[in-house]
Amino acid sequence: MIKSFFGSMTARVFLILVGGTVISGMLVMLLASYEKRDFDEKTHAQRTVERVVQIIRLLDETPDSANSAIVAIAREYGMRVDLNPSIAVIGKVPDSIVTTELRATLGNNRDITVLQGEGVDCPVRNYDRGPGPTSGPGMDEPVRCEIVLAKLKDGSSVRVDVSHRKRPPPPFGGGFFKNLALFLSALTLLALVVAHMATKPLRKLAQAAHALSRNIDHPAIPVGEGSTEVREASVAFNSMQSSIRSYIEERSIMLAAIAHDLQTPLTRLRLRLEKVSDETLRTKLVEDLTATQDLVKEGLEFARTMSADYPSFDLVDLDSLVETLCNDATDSGQEVTLSGKIGRPLRASPHALRRCIANLLDNAIKYGKFAHISVKQEHDKAIISIIDGGAGIPPDQIEAVFKPFNRLESSRSRNSGGTGLGLTIARIIAEKHHGSIKLKNMGSKDLGLLVTLELPMS
Repeated sequence: MIKSFFGSMTARVFLILVGGTVISGMLVMLLASYEKRDFDEKTHAQRTVERVVQIIRLLDETPDSANSAIVAIAREYGMRVDLNPSIAVIGKVPDSIVTTELRATLGNNRDITVLQGEGVDCPVRNYDRGPGPTSGPGMDEPVRCEIVLAKLKDGSSVRVDVSHRKRPPPPFGGGFFKNLALFLSALTLLALVVAHMATKPLRKLAQAAHALSRNIDHPAIPVGEGSTEVREASVAFNSMQSSIRSYIEERSIMLAAIAHDLQTPLTRLRLRLEKVSDETLRTKLVEDLTATQDLVKEGLEFARTMSADYPSFDLVDLDSLVETLCNDATDSGQEVTLSGKIGRPLRASPHALRRCIANLLDNAIKYGKFAHISVKQEHDKAIISIIDGGAGIPPDQIEAVFKPFNRLESSRSRNSGGTGLGLTIARIIAEKHHGSIKLKNMGSKDLGLLVTLELPMS
């Protein structure tokens, strides 16, 4: 069942929707993370610039006696101010965002250099030392800082170390998994509904095709539902059904007309053959004419069966029907046995079902010398099995014998009286009753062919 589901169009649309949405969501989250990182970097640079500018401008505008107070205040906010820096910069340091912003704010005539620092040399803010968790996601990262070397208005040098600690939120903490489960549940439900709605017209089309295989007069598909492509497919399907119906009706009418029109000249020919004086010749001609009449009758019956429509079925006592056919065959001197019962009626066309079983029984007697019939019910099906004592059918010819006018060279020949329509008519009747006929070689010396007729009980 799972394999058939994942092989269906519904499952494929469902997987495409879910997979596409999940992949799109992952790409959006990835892009959002990059955007957030860029935003965090710019925000941090802006804040760093603001803090450094405040310190430098305070140092520029206040007397030297206030420097110690400024240094102390800066320390409280995670900055270390050194008015006598001993650090030496060798070579040119590439400009960072902080460097560019500081020069734009303080003036390009200032000598400003920004270095990156990390570890114990970086200052720590008071609220980093305060109460709270000391471990966890983001808490074990080393302290980082920017080291800003600049010149004051009086030409003296100053070093400002600005610390910062990145504390990203826990990636899988809080309600992450709960929210993820809710998202996937909603996505799955939505994808199933969309997949079901998208494939519903296709399922209707498939059901109509199956119904058409059983009944050519099945009602046409409504063409006002579904997308433009589905409506076009429905119109094409209805057109095809109409063409097939017309073809079958024309063929059936033509075959019935030919068979009917042949009856009169064949009857006159039979009367004239009775006047032939040569008895041997007359006997042979009558036999050929009888075979021709039988073929015409079978053709007429075949045409009627092809065009027959069973709008409603009657309750048929299958046990009595099969028993009557067996008794008729036994009374005519045939070796026929019957076993099993169903014990309940089924809905069918009495005349058509009688013809179907009679054809199978006649074939078994004609080509297999005897017939053993068993009747039983399996689940919701009536099973009628007929075993004969013939030579069986070559495996490559099992389906071919159901074709009209098809006879096997070894047994089903004109000499035995076969027309090649018995099994064809029987299968058509079975399919019009939503049943089936299967053939199987028994592979035994005494038993030949097993014919199984299955009919639904409901």
